[in-house]
Amino acid sequence: MIQFLLNQELRSEHALDPNLTVLNYLREHVGKPGTKEGCASGDCGACTVVVGELHRDDSGVEQIRYRSLNSCLTFVSSLHGKQLISVEDLKHQGQLHSVQQAMVECHGSQCGFCTPGFVMSLFALQKNSDSPDSRKAHEALAGNLCRCTGYRPILAAAEQACCNKPQDQFDSRQAQTIARLKAIAPTQTGELNSGDKRCLVPLNVADLADLYDAYPQARLLAGGTDLALEVTQFHRTLPVMIYVGNIDEMKRIESFDDRLEIGAAAPLSDCYSALHQAYPDFGELLQRFASLQIRNQGTLGGNIGNASPIGDSPPLLIALGAQIVLCKGNTRRPLALEDYFIDYRVTARQDSEFIEKIIVPKGHALFRAYKVSKRLDDDISAVCAAFNLKVDNGVVSEARVAFGGMAATPKRAKNCEAALVGATWNAATVEHACAALTDDFTPLSDFRASKEYRLLSAQNLLRKYFIELQTPHIETRVTAYV
Repeated sequence: MIQFLLNQELRSEHALDPNLTVLNYLREHVGKPGTKEGCASGDCGACTVVVGELHRDDSGVEQIRYRSLNSCLTFVSSLHGKQLISVEDLKHQGQLHSVQQAMVECHGSQCGFCTPGFVMSLFALQKNSDSPDSRKAHEALAGNLCRCTGYRPILAAAEQACCNKPQDQFDSRQAQTIARLKAIAPTQTGELNSGDKRCLVPLNVADLADLYDAYPQARLLAGGTDLALEVTQFHRTLPVMIYVGNIDEMKRIESFDDRLEIGAAAPLSDCYSALHQAYPDFGELLQRFASLQIRNQGTLGGNIGNASPIGDSPPLLIALGAQIVLCKGNTRRPLALEDYFIDYRVTARQDSEFIEKIIVPKGHALFRAYKVSKRLDDDISAVCAAFNLKVDNGVVSEARVAFGGMAATPKRAKNCEAALVGATWNAATVEHACAALTDDFTPLSDFRASKEYRLLSAQNLLRKYFIELQTPHIETRVTAYV
């Protein structure tokens, strides 16, 4: 059984189909059709809901953290121990919520199909903001698409909603909601079981290891932003899943003098602060990693584990010399991330083995990263590049250069690195290294970019890296796009 709050209503579910998304649960099982299906792939934001969960702030005070999510990509099992808020829950005692009222007064809705999603993104923004901030508003709304308004009135509504925000029913009920969430906090492995399909929800790494050993065919579910597409887009059935999002050990982010240790189930939005502090370029790239709704669900471990050749984080982590810790039963083995990827969607992971955490070294001052995509925000890379050099007395002593989108796996450019190491760090060396990239990669053409464009982009990004290190004041880092 799993338990969660539907606004303030306690829901206990056991026999639901584990493949059921929160979107369809709301629309088909509890009669709340305000949440809309647009794309069923996490791109349009029409299905946005907000999930509240217990969280201790930096001072140790327990609060409710509200996060916007794409309900079309969220399986119901991930709600275990949390609070689900949909657009129907905002109106209170006959009065529109302040974010809804702002949308009305600023004329932020026309056809209305996308409006519930925008309202929920604005609700989460209001809950997480103390004052109007245009940058945060753009970030909060980047995952919501509207074909009617041109966005200006919606941004005006965001400003109004976050300015002198009034107390709402969620604020007045906060103590009560915290008490209710504590009362349903999971204490043992939860389960959804429809007879032929099941999802197990362990609470610690040891239980996860035992369950995965017992069910090696199970699909591990963290954020689900990739896995859920098999259900929503390809109409496949996932017979057995194990949800890892309730394992606190795998959500920790710890900073040491020489490294970061990031749990594989830590949402990308949680990873931002630590990675941005250690490597500003990594943080900047995370801001361009899909939408805030996706970053609130998707995990660093998932972005690695699905072995996509266009995942944004692996090239950066490979260039930094990151390791992963793989766990199976009571056995753990560290593995250089570059050795994890073997072929297209093929990895070095053994049966019943899972990524427990990622270890990111610190202290690489010349690390830079770049993403080339058709849109600045919420788009998949055509080419993602990461450069990490060490230059002593004008000579390159170490070089790690990695790319995504250039091969069947995220991959180091070994010939390019060989052309750099031992050479004087100058324009001639860079041109020699650019030429060597033709021996490292034979990229494919697809709808994102041609092979010629990819190769030329990779070479130009190395040139860009050189120019920026020579003239840091013109640095633009990951903002390159087509």
